[in-house]
Amino acid sequence: MSTVLDSRSFLRWCWRQLTSMRIALILLLLLAVAAIPGSLFPQRNQNPLQVKQYFIDNPATAIWLDRLSLFEVYSSPWFSAIYLLLFISLIGCVLPRSIEHLKAIGAQPTITPKYLDRMEHFVEIKKIDLDQAAAYLIKNRYRIRRDENSISAEKGYARESGNLLFHLSLVLVLIAIGVGSLFGSKGDAIVNVGDRFINTPTSYDILGFGKYQAEDSLPPFSLKVEDFKAEYDPVTNAPIDYTLTVRTANPANSPETTEVIKVNQPLAYGSTKIYLQANGYSPIVIVRDKSGKVIFDGPTPFLPQDGNLSSIGAIKIPDMNPQIGFVSSFLPTADRDPIRGGFSSYPEVLDPRLLVSVWKGDLGLNTGVPQSVYRIDTSKMERIGLKALTVNETYDFGEGSITFTGWKSWVNLQIVNDPGKGFALLGAILAISGLLISLFTRQRRVWIKQGRKTQVAGLAKNGIPGLEQEINNLVKELSNER
Repeated sequence: MSTVLDSRSFLRWCWRQLTSMRIALILLLLLAVAAIPGSLFPQRNQNPLQVKQYFIDNPATAIWLDRLSLFEVYSSPWFSAIYLLLFISLIGCVLPRSIEHLKAIGAQPTITPKYLDRMEHFVEIKKIDLDQAAAYLIKNRYRIRRDENSISAEKGYARESGNLLFHLSLVLVLIAIGVGSLFGSKGDAIVNVGDRFINTPTSYDILGFGKYQAEDSLPPFSLKVEDFKAEYDPVTNAPIDYTLTVRTANPANSPETTEVIKVNQPLAYGSTKIYLQANGYSPIVIVRDKSGKVIFDGPTPFLPQDGNLSSIGAIKIPDMNPQIGFVSSFLPTADRDPIRGGFSSYPEVLDPRLLVSVWKGDLGLNTGVPQSVYRIDTSKMERIGLKALTVNETYDFGEGSITFTGWKSWVNLQIVNDPGKGFALLGAILAISGLLISLFTRQRRVWIKQGRKTQVAGLAKNGIPGLEQEINNLVKELSNER
């Protein structure tokens, strides 16, 4: 029997420790620290190709990192354990206090202590009229408890309300994050100007679902990128504005409509929002074989490497024999430096160049191993040419030819469905409001006791200065009325 009691006592002790504010703050700090590896190492659900490259570059280290779930931080058991413990700790700490606080809201202030001379700023004055003292305290927003020979007064009760609001709001934020991760989705798609995007899983470059979200839950819509305009400062080259014009169609609304998307102005379909995330260029090339037959004709998205949109990319031609790959760079406004070599001096297309390094051999597309569309593994290939092309220039590399015919702008659309986002925003606003109330509310208690003389004393519960001046003002006011 004693063993059972000891076990229960131990469990009660563990619960008290877990639901203490100190442990809640420690868990909150641990959650912040545990999230750091998610920004240091590539995550499988966001960029599996980078994870694969990390295994290639650091095979020994990657194995241990994978065992520690550092490539899947936010779904790892240890991160989930911290998250759940913090959630339980906050609820167990704040909920009982909130219930007690609600019960005490309408309660009267505490009974006047027997020995006021042990309190802060104790003074004795001649006898006063307690009715006048009560009227003065009520006028200055004190709640009072009037007894036969004493008054107990209190104000600043909202401080505890603000403190509890802050912690309850943190619980709301945690719930919102949990709802978003379980029932939300997030994806990215690069779309060239003139192309159409249909909201199906195969249209995305990267797409991740919450644990309880399925592929068939994507809202049905399509959009065609009609136009994209980027404005830059001609002095600093810094972007001024981006404007994306799209034609959208939704089965619920049969006619197409024209919409404008800006960086801070997403297009919304219910809880799904479409953000303009990035932009770049897709050089257009025509590749012919030795006989002059067109093997490839179209744009290929390149990835920007700097603020002036110097971009790199890969053009892969697996249908030629031997297979051909172009390791390329696109310079919107070409310039050259003796040390840096070719680079772009301005982000708009003013004097474009397409730099191509031509390789023949095995592109590795039939190995079953995923690879980046922006890079070529040249380990089993031979370089057969190098050329800087201007618009409409053709380069014959022996096995065929390539013609640079122009370019298109592309935009990266980030499509996010986060059903908990609104609750997270509400929780953040309430948390800040509660924190401000808690920090700046002056919680005071003042007691007045009538005897041969009148005793006055107070207590500043949150240590904010000013209580001494308030008592002096009270004594002065009552002495003048006397």
